[in-house]
Amino acid sequence: MNRATRAAGAAFVGTTIEWYDFYVYATAAALLFDDLFFPNASSPTVALMASFATYAVGFFARPLGGIVFGHFGDRVGRKSALVVTLLMMGAATFAVGVLPTYASVGVLAPVLLVVLRFVQGLAVGGEWGGAALMAVEHAPEDRKTFYGGFAQLGNPAGALLATGAFSLMNLFGEDALHTWGWRVPFIVSAVLVLVGLMIRLRVEESPVFKEAVFKESVSDRPVGQGVPIKEVFRGSWRSVLLGIGTLPVAIGGYYILTTFLLSYATGPYAGESEQLILNGLSLAAFVELVATLGMAWMGDRFGNRKVVIWFLVATAVLAVPQFTVLGSHSTFLIFLMLALMRLATSGTYGPMAAILAEMFPPRVRYTGISLAYQGAGAIFGGLSPLVATALVGAADGAAWPAVALLAGMCVLSVVCLAVAPRHLDRAPAAPATGTTGAATTTTTA
Repeated sequence: MNRATRAAGAAFVGTTIEWYDFYVYATAAALLFDDLFFPNASSPTVALMASFATYAVGFFARPLGGIVFGHFGDRVGRKSALVVTLLMMGAATFAVGVLPTYASVGVLAPVLLVVLRFVQGLAVGGEWGGAALMAVEHAPEDRKTFYGGFAQLGNPAGALLATGAFSLMNLFGEDALHTWGWRVPFIVSAVLVLVGLMIRLRVEESPVFKEAVFKESVSDRPVGQGVPIKEVFRGSWRSVLLGIGTLPVAIGGYYILTTFLLSYATGPYAGESEQLILNGLSLAAFVELVATLGMAWMGDRFGNRKVVIWFLVATAVLAVPQFTVLGSHSTFLIFLMLALMRLATSGTYGPMAAILAEMFPPRVRYTGISLAYQGAGAIFGGLSPLVATALVGAADGAAWPAVALLAGMCVLSVVCLAVAPRHLDRAPAAPATGTTGAATTTTTA
């Protein structure tokens, strides 16, 4: 197994575990946490919004995690930062699994839930940028989007494991799920983290990072003197904003179509069964798992930005039938639309690791892409289910506000992709003795 394949495999396993932990919480927030941690809310809608608010805390912590771990990733190394993020996420998720509920300790329960969700957010905030870079920076120049797709592949794999775990626990009955069954998916995370840690420790450091360290060591400035976050805001702040603008559908749209859709479909407005929607979301996650690398391959073949724009248009078109079938009680139509929509959104997400990596120069790339990705997570991922819930509630259960929100996200993504900058890593023709021979950087519009 060559270095590029090993790095891509480690990125896939690590991000799968991280996203599994994140989505286990998201699923529990949509189905259970309103009753378990907010039983005294004035109405079911308020309880659900409170549950989604604790869910959003993780997204608001993600930019801070991106700054902290981006700094160490750009100064100490991608690999070291990734080991710490994996351990943090595993510890926080396990702790949620053994957390007492409101019935046991009162208001302390939601307070502790928020703290643990914040730790989850810090961890995933530092995870994605490093995993994506390890895959992209080890890859050959003409296959960077494909190899970057392995980091993206962890998202549907983690979602599939998370929804599958709750579907399995739901088989024991609703009472079992609400008493002890919901804890099991959180607790088993400890085993997954140990497996991921063993794999991650075997991967070599990024060659692009090594080259950046070498160049800095032979320059007039001492190694590590620069502060990546300052350099990003001084020289690449437009790239951060445009990076955030490319991601509302890849991140926020995803949570509208999973977390919000799950609560909407199983609530009073649509009245579908929890088991039906959980099974449908598991099927959709499987479709994305199968399709993501294909979308990344298409990015190398036809142009990664062009592929994302194609599927942004498809997502906007499919938004109306996606929400129209909810409430039809037709298993076939619901499963079909969930699968088609996830196929479209995988095209907006699969090529994104390479696209964001291209927006920043190597020496501040970990910080830059983490700020863009996690900033989008805080804005679009954390708030989208909350905003969609409030808008649909104000519209007396009509789904059109969620459809309009998703379509607006598609428009913003297309505009930002069209004007985003590009920094390409090129292997030098004749590396000097003592260098790693990794990359030099050119910039194109």
